[in-house]
Amino acid sequence: MRPPLLALILAGLAFPAVAAERCDVPQADWRPVEELTADLIAQGWTVSNVKTEDGCYEVYGRDQDGNRVETFFDPATFEAVGSDD
Repeated sequence: MRPPLLALILAGLAFPAVAAERCDVPQADWRPVEELTADLIAQGWTVSNVKTEDGCYEVYGRDQDGNRVETFFDPATFEAVGSDD
């Protein structure tokens, strides 16, 4: 009976790390999403949708090479911080 209990305890300890937000920027420091969209379009991207997830902007579209992307951007710096691809 102990191994399952130990597994549950370890899973519970790991959960906060999974639940942490990808971007940790106060809302007051976010730049407008329109600015991010304009920057990406200027780089040759086609932006079909932008939403907020994990404290980041998540951009759906195609990059300058025409590849389908789902990329997360820091809302203050617009630095790419990962993707769902």
